[in-house]
Amino acid sequence: MLDISDDGRTWVLSGPASSYAVHVTDRDELLHLHWGPRIGLADAEALARRPLPDFWPFESTLDGREEYPVEGGARFVRPALSVRTAGRRGTEWAYQGHDAEDGELRLRFRDGDLDITLRYRMRPSADVVERWVTLGNRGPAVELLRADSATWTLPDRDTWRLSQLHGRWGAESRLTRSGLTHGEKVIGSRRGHTSHQHLPWVALDTEATEEHGEVYSCALGWSGSWRIAVAQLPDARVQITGGAGHDDSGLLMLGTGESYTTPVFAGLYSDGGFGGASRAWHAYQRAHVIPDAGRDRPVLFNSWEATEFDISEEQQRALAERAAAMGVELFVVDDGWFGARTSDRAGLGDWTPNPGRFPGGLKPLADHVHSLGMQFGIWVEPEMVNPDSDLYRAYPDWVQYQTGRKRTEFRNQLVLNLAREDVREYLWEQLDGLLSSAPIDYVKWDFNRCFTDAGWPDDAYPQRLWVDHVHGLYALLDRLRAAHPGVAFESCSGGGGRIDLGVLSRTDQVWTSDNTDPLDRLAIQHGFSQIHPARVMAAWVTDSPNAMLNHRASSLRFRFVSAMAGVLGVGGDLTQWTPGELAEAGEWVGLYKEIRPLVQRGDLYRLRPPQGGLSAVQYVLGDETVVLAWLQAQRYGESVPALRLRGLDPEASYECLETGEVHRGGLLLHHGLRVGLRGDLDATVVRLKRK
Repeated sequence: MLDISDDGRTWVLSGPASSYAVHVTDRDELLHLHWGPRIGLADAEALARRPLPDFWPFESTLDGREEYPVEGGARFVRPALSVRTAGRRGTEWAYQGHDAEDGELRLRFRDGDLDITLRYRMRPSADVVERWVTLGNRGPAVELLRADSATWTLPDRDTWRLSQLHGRWGAESRLTRSGLTHGEKVIGSRRGHTSHQHLPWVALDTEATEEHGEVYSCALGWSGSWRIAVAQLPDARVQITGGAGHDDSGLLMLGTGESYTTPVFAGLYSDGGFGGASRAWHAYQRAHVIPDAGRDRPVLFNSWEATEFDISEEQQRALAERAAAMGVELFVVDDGWFGARTSDRAGLGDWTPNPGRFPGGLKPLADHVHSLGMQFGIWVEPEMVNPDSDLYRAYPDWVQYQTGRKRTEFRNQLVLNLAREDVREYLWEQLDGLLSSAPIDYVKWDFNRCFTDAGWPDDAYPQRLWVDHVHGLYALLDRLRAAHPGVAFESCSGGGGRIDLGVLSRTDQVWTSDNTDPLDRLAIQHGFSQIHPARVMAAWVTDSPNAMLNHRASSLRFRFVSAMAGVLGVGGDLTQWTPGELAEAGEWVGLYKEIRPLVQRGDLYRLRPPQGGLSAVQYVLGDETVVLAWLQAQRYGESVPALRLRGLDPEASYECLETGEVHRGGLLLHHGLRVGLRGDLDATVVRLKRK
């Protein structure tokens, strides 16, 4: 809902439980008024009448109060907008008016020939505020040094605590919380993609718990380099500024008639603690971001850990038959099916089936997989190329490179420059032809290295490739989805290196981490769930011991229950599994299909974090709930602790399907856990249904 004052200078956007308000003064200063519990227009107008404080010349009346700080004038905070024209830098804007259409508010400003439009939207039934900016140039060239999507201003509080998700390859999405001090905390990526090191999300609170207290959180929808700065100013006010690009060295050059629209930087206020904020983010993404979110994702098998590069059609058929017998619904052929790809040293860029491995192309295998009742998928890495490839030999200038500098080859590959139209057109022809050549239902889209030599010697403003590569990726995905609407896409980047609201609006799920150890994954999945829903969180059951990372042995039960907390997949070498293991795996797959609607579409409650001992999550959908619990460690003589379930009707009765017990809502689940976690049973699934 949008309310506008009679003078057209105060605006209030409201969701079910929160409001966001801004005001333009007579001096064309755009001030932030309110972000928090729901208020009315009269409340916002009263806030707008409050005078700004007077400061000595060493301070600013605007710092910490402006809605979108620009560079120039009496401002000393980090600017959200920094532009350079011939002989001049900074912005002096004038308010031009506002527009409101289809739930979107647009506030229009102008500085000479530069049009600046701040855009806001609150989707129906959501408390998420979407903010972004469009810049249009009507005159001589303008260089955008920095153009952030938004600055968020928090209410005055005595202290703030910052939550963020950090990590590295194989240990992504680790949640950490720390007190905020004066100065800036900056997180981001200089790598050309979202990165394993940080997810573009922050949350701030004062004394929130999992289910109680105020939480302010922000998430950026951008799949390239990015930056979020959280600043506690000298007067203790806190602002969060973020957008595309990491530095101020140059983003884009806007010629006459050109425009640039920033990615969305979304913000959410919740008074339901960290869990309430997470559930609100999840519901928002399922309703407004993720394609076909109402359609549950299938159980998949991926061939990588079973075969790596040593693949053949006969071998894939054998794996497919075992996977189908287990109840798998989607069979995915990973790396090694194309070109001269017998290792990571050759073949990237040549997206045609290897004739020695697939003499008839992919169609015979795809048809066989379909005859087994499964969908068929493939792995690709379109943004990369091996120097040992037909593509690179034909077009060596299509990669990112710096003239006269040594070339960096991570994983023996280079990055194609998707900012180039000819590169995008080539990839379109290759991938469209591939998806048309066989009945392919699913594409695992990988991205296995960072930008290192981000040069474009032939371009007048080569810095633009940092932004335009991502726009090229988005355009290619959008075009492929439109041409092949039945094909699902997964975003992968050596695990969780490209996960954000931008890529999630174009893909059906993401690969959370290359680390498939079920114990490690509990912490990764706990952090991931702070912002993103289980509906997109791919999780695999692989072999034990975990040969790829830590050689830890784990039970098949623990591996399955860990992976069942998201989109279940299997990635082990099924030809080496015993008949007993295959039979048990089939039972777990069958159980997952029963609880899948709750996991992928239900409300998540994190009952106990993965910090040793008992860890548990709960999903609630309608009259049903399911608890997944893991006993990570237990001292002799200790009993399994009780869990107080959440999100149930306290006046209703619920039957435990595992034990037959009947409980009241708001129950302490104790006996059911003891039944599931006894002896060597280190994980369990407990289901309850309203009577």
